[in-house]
Amino acid sequence: MSTQVTLREVADGDLPHFFRHMSDPESNRMAAFTSKDPTDRVAFDAHWVRVRASDAVTRTVVADGVVVGHAAVYGPPEELEVTYFIDRAHWGRGIATAALRALLELVPQRPLHARAAADNAGSIRVLEKCGFTVTGSDRGFANARGAETDEVLLTLAG
Repeated sequence: MSTQVTLREVADGDLPHFFRHMSDPESNRMAAFTSKDPTDRVAFDAHWVRVRASDAVTRTVVADGVVVGHAAVYGPPEELEVTYFIDRAHWGRGIATAALRALLELVPQRPLHARAAADNAGSIRVLEKCGFTVTGSDRGFANARGAETDEVLLTLAG
């Protein structure tokens, strides 16, 4: 039986789910490049006010009727970047890949860029399944790890 994955506009009721997902220490460690304090609800709410007021294409990811994460394309037109965050309880089921594919259908602009911690094999695999190719590397401070962390840069060409 396959999981039905859909994207929809972000609703106010989704934010408590996102906060729970993004407060998970193991998920944050894997994502690496996160907010300074993912348990700070005031900062989280302020961030989402900015996101929802921006030009970013941000969607709630729903799997079999359950809010399991979010996905977005954001940034200036010449540097559009994708991001997604899926609840750890739903990893390994193809949800991130299906959500990113659906998001890419909504946003036809290319190129699109992405970043992942170099040791986040699952996220890199999702991006490559969706057509992104590794185009470089970087190193930056990862809040969730409290240390400099290697990063893989990927691009989806037009």
